[in-house]
This record gives sequence, structure tokens and C-alpha cells, in this order.
Amino acid sequence: MARYTGPRSKIARKFGEPIFGADKHLDRKNYPPGHHGMNKRRRKVSEYGVQLREKQKVKYTYGILERQFRNTFEKAVQRKGVTGEILLQLLEARLDNVVYRLGITPTRAAARQLVGHRHVTVNGDVVNIPSYTLKPGDIIGVREKSKSLEVITDSLGSGGSSRYSWLEWDSDQMAGKFMNLPERSEIPEEIKEQLIVELYSK
Repeated sequence: MARYTGPRSKIARKFGEPIFGADKHLDRKNYPPGHHGMNKRRRKVSEYGVQLREKQKVKYTYGILERQFRNTFEKAVQRKGVTGEILLQLLEARLDNVVYRLGITPTRAAARQLVGHRHVTVNGDVVNIPSYTLKPGDIIGVREKSKSLEVITDSLGSGGSSRYSWLEWDSDQMAGKFMNLPERSEIPEEIKEQLIVELYSK
């Protein structure tokens, strides 16, 4: 399964945001990587460059590659409503993202691995496809034999569990409910989704 496996701090520094979570390297070096990273007189970025940068940031944030991202965008175009907002809603409805949002794992990458290794259930059935799209009312749980996994107990023990209005967490059952698609204002990531729409509309 294709995914980005390169240096994460370098990508976070490129965008100037902790897109993979807390990053001590980004805190210490809050300028772009490379020989000219500290040079204040950087070349002006074109409109296309700004749009491409925003798309790349979203792809890295949600941990998906170009073809899958393009397919998700095309699904968003086919639905009624604001395309950019629908795109983010579809990304938020991915199983790996919801596992992360529920606090079962500390990062989306860890959530993707947990799903791929068959530790997660949806409505009682094991689902090992990270890109699986959840529907309102779906119950996301941890397999009984996986509930004692260190990555899960540590994440939940360090302030995990859902902090989002569209998700509901039951700590006794170690399961969460996908209540509804989030409103754009509820998604905390700093994303200018209209730039992505403009890029794909060229």
C-alpha cells in the first residue's frame, strides 16, 4: 500500500505547520528546510504554486497520495453543495482519520497501521481498509483482543478520546460513533480548500 515514508519534520518545516502532530524540530527550526531556508528574500510564488502547495499540504495531512486524492475530489464534485467543504468532509469520514480523531492512536499514520493490521471494527465487523468511508451512525471499535495494545492504551490514557462534536466516544466499550459529517467550521486544520478547487478546475 503506497504511502509517504520520508522525513516528516522536513515536510512540516516546508509548510511551516505541524501537519503530522507536535514536532520539536519544527519548534526549533521554524523556517523551510534546505540551504536557503533562512533566506528572507525568497522568490515570489505564482498563483499555481500557491494552489499546488495547498493541495500538497492536505495530502500530507491526511496521508494519501495523488490518485486517491483525485478520486476523492471527483466524488466531491459529484455531490450537491460546496465542493471544497465536501472534499474535507469526505477526508474526515475516512476510517483511519476517525480512528485518529477518536484518540485511539496519537497520529493518522498510526491509525492507518492499526486499521491495516485488522485491529479496528466497524459495526462489529473487522475492516482493514484505511480509506473506508464511514456513514453517520457507524460504530467504530477496537477488537476485543486488541484493546490492551500499548499504542491504544497510551493514546487513550494521555487525554485521548473524542474532542469533536461529530464523534461520540464510549470509554467502557472502547468504541466511538460517527454521528454526522462535520461542518467546515468544526474541522480544526488550517486549510484553504478553495485553492484546491481552483487548481483542479484549470
